[in-house]
Amino acid sequence: MTVPGTVPTPVFCLMGPTASGKTGLAVELVQCLPLQIVSVDSALIYRGMDIGTAKPGPELLVKAPHRLIDILEPHESYSAAGFRKDALREIADIRAAGAWPLLVGGTGLYFRALEQGLSPLPEADPALRQQLLSDAERLGWAALHRRLADLDPESAGRIHPNDTQRIQRALEVCELAGRPMSAILREEREQDGGLRFVKWGLMPPDRTALHERIRQRFLRMLEQGFEDEVRALRVRPELDLNKPAMRAVGYRQIWRYLDGDWDRETMIQKGIVATRNYAKRQLTWLRKEAGLSWVDPAGSGTAKDVAHCINDILAQSV
Repeated sequence: MTVPGTVPTPVFCLMGPTASGKTGLAVELVQCLPLQIVSVDSALIYRGMDIGTAKPGPELLVKAPHRLIDILEPHESYSAAGFRKDALREIADIRAAGAWPLLVGGTGLYFRALEQGLSPLPEADPALRQQLLSDAERLGWAALHRRLADLDPESAGRIHPNDTQRIQRALEVCELAGRPMSAILREEREQDGGLRFVKWGLMPPDRTALHERIRQRFLRMLEQGFEDEVRALRVRPELDLNKPAMRAVGYRQIWRYLDGDWDRETMIQKGIVATRNYAKRQLTWLRKEAGLSWVDPAGSGTAKDVAHCINDILAQSV
């Protein structure tokens, strides 16, 4: 638990969709600041999945080591809870070494698990959920948001009045647990030793440009041997398409191509579309992320501006 009067440890976060330039910006920052990178990516954790995940290569890792990559075999399972435990350990280790953590990735669930915790909340109650829906139909969601503000002002302040699903869930937790959802979540956050999350979201100003980057990167991965990488994974008896690792974009499409389900051109198009859809889901998630500062990853002064902000925060934290 955080000791009253102490300064929370800043944890710097670079969040963004796939192919938005997170790694490049992170490498620039660690070259000029006392930062160490912790990967927040549900695919980079797997050994043998290098090309299709755009995993940093050996030369780049010498300049900018990444923690929490290559920690599991592709058939092994991992969870947000496991990531939270591992990330807190790495953050503590980085601070013990006199550096500061820079979390980099696009797996929103991992970021949220680390920042908000994973305290067990009551399971959904169908009868109560139906009652809340009936109340909303009769009174309107604005009235339910006001009800939430009375019961749990912190959650109401964080949840948009139009976010009906989260209003419903927060009211449900208040009723079932007998106390605010924010209080339950706060208990676990306090176990992290007092962290302050400073977050930047990489938002390419032109969605068309992002789509083109995704297309070019997928084609470049194929040139680099992506198909051979999937072939090597496909012959492993412990792996199949139902394993979480094989849900990574590109891998499933190439696997099915190798199975003969599609021709090569169809596989390429499906791989590109799947990656674009993944980027869209990531952006949707990021738009709901509280306290996020948006930056243009292609901006000429982006790295300098972020570095200046980090320097200011560190000056207040030592």
